[in-house]
Amino acid sequence: MQDTAWLWPYHVTQQKTARLWSTQVDLMERYPEHRFACSQAQHFKWLEEQYPPLFKRIQEKVASGQFHLISGAWVENDGNMPSGEALVRQFVYGQRYFKSRFGQRCETAWLPDSFGLTAAYPQLIRDAGMKYFFTQKLSWNNVNVFPHSTFNWVGIDGTQVICHMTPVETYTAQATVGDMNKGITNHKNLESNDTALLVFGNGDGGGGALPKMLENLHRIRAVANTHRELLPVSMGSTVEQFFEDIERVKGRQHSSSVCLATLATLFQPKGRSYVYPKATIDDCWEKVLLNQFHDVLPGSAIGMVYDDAEQLYSEVRKDCQALLEEAFGVLLSGSVSLLGDMPSSQPFNLVAVNTTPFPRRDVIKIPVSVVSQSLIPQPVQMSADGKHAYVLLQAQENEMIARLTVLSADYTPASVYTNGSDHFVLRNQNMQLTISQGRSTGGLVIFEDRPNYWDAWDIEIHHLETPTRLEFSGVHVIAEGPLRASVQTQVKYGKSTIDVTISLDAFNATTKDNSRPLFVFDAEVDWHERHKFLKFELPLAINNTVATYESQFGWVQRPTHKNTTIDAAKFGVCGHKYADLSEYGYGVAFLSESKYGFACEGNILRISLLRAATAPDAEQDQGKHEFSWGVMPHVGSFLESDVPMAAYIFNSPLHLRAVPQATAASPLVLKLPFWLEGSSNVFLETIKRGEDDDFGVNGTTKTVVLRLYEAFGGHGRVELRVARDVPVVNAYTTNLLEDHKSELALAQGANRDFILKLDFRGFEVKTVKLVLAGGKSDSLTAVKCDSWVTVGEDQ
Repeated sequence: MQDTAWLWPYHVTQQKTARLWSTQVDLMERYPEHRFACSQAQHFKWLEEQYPPLFKRIQEKVASGQFHLISGAWVENDGNMPSGEALVRQFVYGQRYFKSRFGQRCETAWLPDSFGLTAAYPQLIRDAGMKYFFTQKLSWNNVNVFPHSTFNWVGIDGTQVICHMTPVETYTAQATVGDMNKGITNHKNLESNDTALLVFGNGDGGGGALPKMLENLHRIRAVANTHRELLPVSMGSTVEQFFEDIERVKGRQHSSSVCLATLATLFQPKGRSYVYPKATIDDCWEKVLLNQFHDVLPGSAIGMVYDDAEQLYSEVRKDCQALLEEAFGVLLSGSVSLLGDMPSSQPFNLVAVNTTPFPRRDVIKIPVSVVSQSLIPQPVQMSADGKHAYVLLQAQENEMIARLTVLSADYTPASVYTNGSDHFVLRNQNMQLTISQGRSTGGLVIFEDRPNYWDAWDIEIHHLETPTRLEFSGVHVIAEGPLRASVQTQVKYGKSTIDVTISLDAFNATTKDNSRPLFVFDAEVDWHERHKFLKFELPLAINNTVATYESQFGWVQRPTHKNTTIDAAKFGVCGHKYADLSEYGYGVAFLSESKYGFACEGNILRISLLRAATAPDAEQDQGKHEFSWGVMPHVGSFLESDVPMAAYIFNSPLHLRAVPQATAASPLVLKLPFWLEGSSNVFLETIKRGEDDDFGVNGTTKTVVLRLYEAFGGHGRVELRVARDVPVVNAYTTNLLEDHKSELALAQGANRDFILKLDFRGFEVKTVKLVLAGGKSDSLTAVKCDSWVTVGEDQ
């Protein structure tokens, strides 16, 4: 294994790859039994672009069976932080590359060095066409010994994959006698299989197998033929053959911009040809997937790596913004972003595009200059400094357009009370938060953060014994309601300044499904600490032995107590968009849009905000940061709540658009052309074009791929509805790589919408491919906005 980046940047890895692989090809000539396994399609692509003759030699060695393709992924990614769809794309882009260049896909997933693994992996691995999984990092635990070497890993949905964790406990073994012996003496499942996989060679920085290692194996194998003191060694086989041997013993057990670009290809004005920007989307995805390498995304590389990552993210941001603008130009003709050039002096309508399928009501802050030029109903709520206004936008379920609305009688307004100095209360009818003398019930906390060995990697449990609770200073009101009540606060600590705006919006108690009350914390931090850990904590009047944390395509639960060493070692948990502590009838969730560390100790829920490690990057996290989190109380336990929906919306801001009043009724998709009816626990996660489509103007192959999953952990039955304007001719369920599994029966509803019936088990991910009537002659005319209204009219 060679790190894509760690103590060196990407361009050095490109050189390392060429040196490493040419050396291994040379060793294959001298040692015909030598086999070299390599993951990470990105490395092959770099080699193909920069060293074509060497790449051709690699192709020959793959064909001869000496150079083995493993992992099926773009890079050896982090297994905790990427979204579920990002993990899918790792396999989609990796497997497609291997198939296109070498005529084969990988059968073994390979993540020996990732700092954690999502429980969704077994399902994703199997659905990406692989049967086996190799890892070893779980053995690097200073509290508990992982109890297995060879086992069936059961994911959160029940899918199983055969897994091997090498008993040698490293991916850089030196092929010594000691390594051979450890493969058996440390093997924890000898009752089911008495073989172990030796992963040898100089890894991390590259180098691979050395001649002396191969000579060692020659001698060990020769001695083992006549002496039982040494165990037999088998060379010349593949990783898959090792797992197939295990199978014979154990027996087999089974178990936003993409979206908008897709819609733009379906709904476009007559006379305009929009071509799906597949090449640009692929380029953006490859850059994102590269930056999800397991020593880049978690923050355990040197500073030069993050210079590279920032550059790539900047390019992705620029390209994706251009993609969005082009798609909006089709879907919402004549509109411009409020972040860009405003229309001319003529009045304009203010609208927002909702890319989620969920109903929502959002209070949006806009510059006061926008109010003076737009057709927004007056009066509007103004900020305390008069520079901004607040407006209310609403979208019903499956509506792509959030419309301006007014504060009606069924709303409870938000307000803020202050005695003018050190006492502030944010409240609406359902909840309130009090800041008194610089503190609320919970708040920001600083911990000492000094790991025993690996600075940027480890967090030790003893850091929780060193809290310093911070106090707000300079609290002042910046929005008084009724739409939004906000206070601005500041914390000075060491050399750092932490500015936090705390907001509460008006709440509609009569329609709880699309008006979710929560306190939002928007932070701007100028961070200059070393070995400090900034968190936000909230003590809750809730008693439960477990808390719930979102993971990819589902959630996991972890203990809130320390009854055993295994429980105690789970003092920090990776989570995605939410963490929740609930009991019967009531709960509180933290919502996060960019932070992945959570914890719950007893009844204290925490979210991790910033660290300050000094190795391997001495300037880690130094400088300015902007991030947000939310605190959302809810009626009912977690399983009775809409926390996953609220977290989804929290991570999907509306796209504000200005449409000139003089523009005629604009071509626009008012509602999503794909929606679900039935079980509310099934989510439509992804809308994209098929990977094998013909994307030219006159393309004859046109498909739409939808990815859905069950989000709460129970069975679900839904009808996938497809608008009648989408010319579906066939529908299939597929694997992640979009190979057909089975054909779906197409029915038609009373209003001529297409209907596909789908059943889900808990946390199941399902991919559906819709085959459309293709070719330019079948381009759709966009839905006309007959119900379009000018802002301010009766809505």
